[in-house]
Amino acid sequence: MPRETIGNTLAVAAGVCVVCSLVVSTAAVGLRPFQEANKILDQRRNILVAAGLLEPGEKADVDALFERIEARVVDLRTGEFAPDVSPDALDVRRAARDPRQSTPLSTAEDMASIKRKPNYQTIYLLRDGENIRRVILPVYGLGLWSTMYGFVALDADMTTIESLSFYEHGETPGLGGEIDNPRWQEKWIGKKAYDEQGNPAIEVVKGGVREGDPNAIHEVDAISGATMTSRGVENLLNFWLGDQGYGPLLAKLKT
Repeated sequence: MPRETIGNTLAVAAGVCVVCSLVVSTAAVGLRPFQEANKILDQRRNILVAAGLLEPGEKADVDALFERIEARVVDLRTGEFAPDVSPDALDVRRAARDPRQSTPLSTAEDMASIKRKPNYQTIYLLRDGENIRRVILPVYGLGLWSTMYGFVALDADMTTIESLSFYEHGETPGLGGEIDNPRWQEKWIGKKAYDEQGNPAIEVVKGGVREGDPNAIHEVDAISGATMTSRGVENLLNFWLGDQGYGPLLAKLKT
């Protein structure tokens, strides 16, 4: 039979596709454990940075440092710890999409534009003996182009912000992507998350924070050219620090 036929061409093409598919599938399955391990390592590194135990980019034994962190699951419906739920077994992103494991939010409630909130969330505590030294809270919400995922850390008074960082987003590089800029993140240190009445009071100010303004303790400069991203950061923080998020828990931890 002649070699250069349509049938032979299709057979060779099909064979190449099958071989390549097998190689790619095998690689994906074989590398999955390493990908999951790297994902956990990266998450722990971000938590340690938020806790003040690790500098960004610093080389250290992450697993050893993470032993100082206490992971606890919170029932966001009650503001109580959920001792029967293991942090290792909790997939918050999947739970937030599952009507059985999440709660729908009305338009008035949904400041962070997440539509549903998971019933449970994992938080992280850094203790000094029996006393809480810092609490690290996962936060997320809609920016301009993407959902922004990060951590906000509060001091022992459950009001003073010690750090804010984002580890995943799809905001515009050079504009909204500046939420990753350490210089902008440093502006959050020492800001008060709540007003005197205990209400979330974070505000990202376009044009810059004015010196002498009594509200300056709650305010941070907006990112130039990234109004929607800046507003998204403000909204997600006020949501997660409010009654729909960690507010009830933080009120109890204060006492």
